Amino acid sequence: MARSRARGDAARAHARCICRILLEARPAGLLFPQLLAACELTPAQAWSGIAMLKDTIVDNGWPPLVVTRRDGYLFTAAPDELESYEVAKIREKLTEVRRLITATVAPHAALAPDDKRVRHIVTQLNSVESTLDLIA
Repeated sequence: MARSRARGDAARAHARCICRILLEARPAGLLFPQLLAACELTPAQAWSGIAMLKDTIVDNGWPPLVVTRRDGYLFTAAPDELESYEVAKIREKLTEVRRLITATVAPHAALAPDDKRVRHIVTQLNSVESTLDLIA
């Protein structure tokens, strides 16, 4: 328990560091190697910090975070940038859900057509797919 709590505390500290560096870099972003250098973090520390940042960004009142290949990680409030990023991420998740359905869940359902749990998974994933498709 103490070890996982310590890791969480470390991730929170890394998230605060990453946030500070990204706020200082605004409006520009930082590519991952630049972020590592600026924060003096290892890649593992940076990944845990980014994950914690994403989990706590709203609670801390920090601006929206986006990641692009060209600009890297950046905070932005530009509606066009946010919409483009959101649509791209939704399309990515839609592809992941579709592949999960076609590669795993549908073949499983064919093998076990009377399995209530599998039918429930199929129903829920089809609902998720429809919702993502509507907003993409």
